[in-house]
Amino acid sequence: MTTYEEIFRSSVDDREGFWLRAADGIDWDVAPTRALDESSPPFYRWFPDGELNVAYNALDRHVDAGNGGRTALVYDSPVTGSRRSYTYAELRDEVALFAGVLRDQGVGHGDRVVVYMPMVPEAAIAMLACARLGAVHSVVFGGFAAKELAVRIDDAGPTVVVSASCGIEGTRVIEYKPLLDRAIELSDRKPTSTVILQREQATAQLGPTDVDWAEAVAHATPADPVPVKATDPLYVLYTSGTTGKPKGVVRDSGGYAVALAWSMPNIYDVGPGETIFTASDVGWVVGHSYIVYAPLLAGATTVLYEGKPVGTPDAGQFWRVVQENRVKSVFTAPTAFRAIKKEDPEGTFLGQYDVSSLKYLFLAGERLDPETHRWASDLLGIPVIDHWWQTETGWPIAANPAGIELLEIKPGSPTRAMPGWDVQVLDERGHPAEPGVDGAIVAKLPLPPGAFPTLWNDDERYVSSYMSAFEGYYLTGDGGHLDADGYVFVMGRTDDVINVAGHRLSTGGMEEVLASHPDVAECAVIGVADTMKGQVPRGFVVLKAGVDSNAEGYEDGLRAELVQMVRDQIGAVASLKDVAIVPALPKTRSGKILRKTMRGIADGAEEPVPSTIDDASVLDTLRPVLRRE
Repeated sequence: MTTYEEIFRSSVDDREGFWLRAADGIDWDVAPTRALDESSPPFYRWFPDGELNVAYNALDRHVDAGNGGRTALVYDSPVTGSRRSYTYAELRDEVALFAGVLRDQGVGHGDRVVVYMPMVPEAAIAMLACARLGAVHSVVFGGFAAKELAVRIDDAGPTVVVSASCGIEGTRVIEYKPLLDRAIELSDRKPTSTVILQREQATAQLGPTDVDWAEAVAHATPADPVPVKATDPLYVLYTSGTTGKPKGVVRDSGGYAVALAWSMPNIYDVGPGETIFTASDVGWVVGHSYIVYAPLLAGATTVLYEGKPVGTPDAGQFWRVVQENRVKSVFTAPTAFRAIKKEDPEGTFLGQYDVSSLKYLFLAGERLDPETHRWASDLLGIPVIDHWWQTETGWPIAANPAGIELLEIKPGSPTRAMPGWDVQVLDERGHPAEPGVDGAIVAKLPLPPGAFPTLWNDDERYVSSYMSAFEGYYLTGDGGHLDADGYVFVMGRTDDVINVAGHRLSTGGMEEVLASHPDVAECAVIGVADTMKGQVPRGFVVLKAGVDSNAEGYEDGLRAELVQMVRDQIGAVASLKDVAIVPALPKTRSGKILRKTMRGIADGAEEPVPSTIDDASVLDTLRPVLRRE
């Protein structure tokens, strides 16, 4: 089978055979004899009789096959001016030693370890060390507020917390130890110890239950891989919930390893000895899947980058990393490219580097607007591939399978459903929507390997949040449509659909129009309460660097242009008459614009500052604009 259509049909029509064949890409201690246990829907289990160790598959098996000298991980840190690389043999040895440290601290199969780390190699080492022992890691984004960290500690119940003395956000050094100490003080379930990596930018004062990373490693003996059931959890990753209590997304061991190993050559077209640069953070699902596990399972080289797309020190850093590591595929968020476009709209920095190794740019994490797609495509002259997935899914739901065949690229669409994902769009009554008509995007059960089998200690919430809106389907929470060719168009979260005088309108569609203006770097549209129409849209735009916004009459002229563009392309029914020019938009650390928070403030609510915000000062600046003060 060589075409996407043939492979996709096989995954739907012969699920058992397709995934058992894919499981051959993994080394098993006990090979599975069947792919799927369907005995207790919606709690499906993949490879129920298989046993394996994911860390062994990511490291040891490559060493055992004679590839121990191949580069596994490159650490690139412009914020500290340092760079180092690890071969597969070196990384295996580091992981085995740190697994020995965790074992000495009482961590064993099934125990939890919270990892609260910056973007340093030791974060990946800690994750893989947990996997080596059969322990369950839960990575919390380094620098998260103490209260939010405490909630996650209480829910996961870790034996040990692994952390560092500090992290570096742009030019700021953030000390982690005071935040960690406060979180443990606030939590009801205290870890028995904490392991602290001391960094030279700020060292931490250690207390009686703190263990120095370097000292502990110096006295440790390596731990062997522990085989676990394929259905055992590999990690828990928390994602924000509507109730305020975060949801602990569970990732199984066997299904995840099989899905990720399949995805690397087939979706990203990256194989053994080739390099992928995923510019994300290990605190997010993208970092788990495509900085740490997938590249190593594939025998590839992964780049772990401690820095920003701009400002550390300039908008050319991604191109430098590509040149120095002969990167084949880059994977980042659209917001990173909007930042580069804003700082360097002509792409001047690109000309300073040799990026001829780069074959693909993959973007995900939020909707990729067609204008950013066009800009990146024109700049790089390579396929710019939008793809769509979620914390819950662990790997792409929809993508353009570069390793199988490149399908036609349609700007605004993450292309087609990937094998195993039966994606449909349903109307409010649960009936399939016509092509081109927006509705709720769902995936027919069972979900493929790699997707979450449940929430941590909360089966009931798993069912009520995701599996009960439409029987037999996973509710993605995203809205959009399929076109006549089966292309998926994700227009935004379902709560980003606004109702203007009885007309349901997608804010994503309006953003698409605003973003197409040559002076606009990025934008957001939110629906705010209106006594006459129920809701009306308000637009917020950030201008590209170099635009002279102080020119007489410029701002009024731009607002009028933007309003007219929306009227021309969507219609007067869109009723967008209010566009503000702002210096920046509030975002999460993973690049998502905080539209819900903006909407709440505009509606007069005392909206709390989200724990996931990247720069709270942006929200402070925007607050009077939102409230028209």
